[in-house]
Amino acid sequence: MDALLEKGKAMATALAPSPSLTLSRRLAQTPFTPRLEACGVRSYTIYNRTLLATCFHSPEEDYRHLKTHVQLWDVSCERQVELKGPDAARLAQLMTPRDLSKARIGQCLYSPLVDEDGGMLNDPVILKLGEDRYWISIADSDVLLWAKGLALGMGLKVQVTQPEVWPLAVQGPKAEELMSRVFSEAVLSIGFFRCQHLAFRGHKLAVARSGFSKQGGFEIFIDSKHLCLELWDALWQAGEALEVRSGCPNQIERIEGGLLSYGNDMTRANTPLECGLGRYCHLDRPIDFIGREALLRARDAGLKRQVRGLTVAGDPLPRCSQPWPVLAGCEEVGAVTSACNSPDLGCGIAIAMLDRDHWDVGNEVTLETPAGSCQGRVVELPFL
Repeated sequence: MDALLEKGKAMATALAPSPSLTLSRRLAQTPFTPRLEACGVRSYTIYNRTLLATCFHSPEEDYRHLKTHVQLWDVSCERQVELKGPDAARLAQLMTPRDLSKARIGQCLYSPLVDEDGGMLNDPVILKLGEDRYWISIADSDVLLWAKGLALGMGLKVQVTQPEVWPLAVQGPKAEELMSRVFSEAVLSIGFFRCQHLAFRGHKLAVARSGFSKQGGFEIFIDSKHLCLELWDALWQAGEALEVRSGCPNQIERIEGGLLSYGNDMTRANTPLECGLGRYCHLDRPIDFIGREALLRARDAGLKRQVRGLTVAGDPLPRCSQPWPVLAGCEEVGAVTSACNSPDLGCGIAIAMLDRDHWDVGNEVTLETPAGSCQGRVVELPFL
């Protein structure tokens, strides 16, 4: 009888429909969603309460195309938190241990944001648009309320808003060629992590040489909704001979490049020092930011854990949707936070947070994956 019951449960599970996602005003589509659906988007995730595509053909095919041609990415989920007013620079500095004092207009600065304990709240790119105007292009956490709370609590003269801006990324080795066809050769003068305002059909748009890949490219910050599809279509038409496709941040490519994902590889439980972001923490400079004393204590005490890479030979790694324990013998010494199988490296690769006694390059560790145990070797990031 028990066997029959178990068989019945298994059949019911097999026949049950896959869970669906109920859409509401709390979950935003974007102006580009119709184009993504026309291009056959296969899956989405939720990022800043906004749809973000995760696959079009397959992770491997999308990866190979990204490394060979050029893709258009709808990254409208990268919401902008705008700081504007006499105290905009002060508020921006209070939020990050990176020294912003010498930032120039048009500069884009990767800047970890920390709380009073030195924990990572976000890892945005801060765009300096004017002496009293900044955009904080955020990862997946709510920076708007943190910034508004600091401004109100400290009596700062600054407006903190979330303007309607829809970033569109153009990524891949042919990105520069495609962008020059639409925006003219003016794009060639944009330096790495620099931003200029370029005209599209009479409207000035902020264009930055940046993006969440190591293949090179640009992000266009569109602040006029009616231009979104016009710009998409112009880029698509100009890119036909370049084999342009719709794409999205690719898990394989970003892990190979050692690009950390906030909410996956780092959270508020981690300091930027643990995340390998010490070069963006100017603790010896006379700057005032929330969490300064906590980060100084953490630095002076010595790190107990830090992010590292792992290479894994043998069977392909399964999908990593939750952290996997990392063992040295019977002792748990860390956790894998992202993993994939790299076609170019010919092995599994993973990003892990490892304890100090086990993070040295060359150390052998055991990964406890949903598919079973496997052996990994500690390496430096990035893999490629």
